[in-house]
Amino acid sequence: MKPQLDSAYFKPLVRTNLRSRSVEGFSQDLEKICGQFAVESSVATRGRIDGDISTLPVSRFETAIVSLDAQRVFRDERMIRQDPGEHLFLLIQDKGNCRIHQNDTSVLLGPGDMFLVDSAKRSEFVYDGMNSRQISIHLPRDEMVHRFGEICTGGISVDRNDPLFFAMRAVLAKIFTEETAVAPHLGEAFLSLLGAYFRCVSHQEDQRGREANAVLSRALQLIEQNAMDPAFGPQALAEALQVSPRTLQRHFGTLGETASKRLMSVRLETAKARLKEVNSDVGRDTIAAVAYDSGFNDLSHFYKVFRERFGVSPGAVRKNMSS
Repeated sequence: MKPQLDSAYFKPLVRTNLRSRSVEGFSQDLEKICGQFAVESSVATRGRIDGDISTLPVSRFETAIVSLDAQRVFRDERMIRQDPGEHLFLLIQDKGNCRIHQNDTSVLLGPGDMFLVDSAKRSEFVYDGMNSRQISIHLPRDEMVHRFGEICTGGISVDRNDPLFFAMRAVLAKIFTEETAVAPHLGEAFLSLLGAYFRCVSHQEDQRGREANAVLSRALQLIEQNAMDPAFGPQALAEALQVSPRTLQRHFGTLGETASKRLMSVRLETAKARLKEVNSDVGRDTIAAVAYDSGFNDLSHFYKVFRERFGVSPGAVRKNMSS
């Protein structure tokens, strides 16, 4: 069973002394340690924040301790071009809260939470003027990619309900309290746990990908089998697959289309093939019969979508084959 960890469980790893500072001065100190980031104060503080920035070695990696009550901090494409990201920042929320936006995701961090920030990608950290303290362990990007693969890039949250999270947190607590002599061994232990976590995430993503492919393959098969039934639509398809319409839409998005478009395509291609048959049975040789047998229950709609798809009318196809 996965341990359910409450924010109140985590004791702070470090202490800081806050002081009132100008946003400009704080930003300059932040750039020296972490690279280019823009800092915005809340409206109430008028260009000043209560904050502190310091560094300390954690194992062999430089670590920044950043405390501030800014409105937000962000890093955009211009900053990345001027200051290419050479590090992945393992961000440990030590006090307060922060909402992180990176890699099309939005994650709210509470005390104890961890997020691996990619300095080569856009990022935003929202504090809403509330005091927050974060520990940022700077991990060399090239080394981490070589060690863990691309899974560690782009920004990734560490799930606090994963048993490996609990183990990583315990090692971090030891790192910040033990003597420097044992820190390298603890640092390597932490990286091993982080690597194990990434391998689990990668395996889960691969498994989800295989499951998604299985659902999509089954969906395409069901469309081929049932497209001639006018009552068979995306809702019926989702029910047959035992997935939600939204999930069905996501699966078809990998093909750049929707279930409705695939159904329409199968029906139109079937109708066109039927219209090209020279020796068709007379009773099934009319355009109306072909339309109804191909899954259409509205003849005028059939004529409209057929012309839109093939650029000619159903009658023109029939006439061309007859001649």
